[in-house]
Amino acid sequence: MMDEVWKRDEVESPCVNTCVIHPQARLCTGCYRSIDEISRWSAMGSGERAEVMAELPTRASLVAVRRGGRAARLKRL
Repeated sequence: MMDEVWKRDEVESPCVNTCVIHPQARLCTGCYRSIDEISRWSAMGSGERAEVMAELPTRASLVAVRRGGRAARLKRL
């Protein structure tokens, strides 16, 4: 019964807690949103959020996984 009180009809955030901005694409490598979209997410209406969510799968190819950096160093440990 209590779960129904806190349930909201809004688009959930696509954030996966991997917040790294790709230097060329300027998109987050975790959720594929732009910095502007990330910062405005809480102020967006459901319709605008749904539009962004619909575009995200097409953005995945724009963000190539980098082989170096911190992630590569951690794998070597």
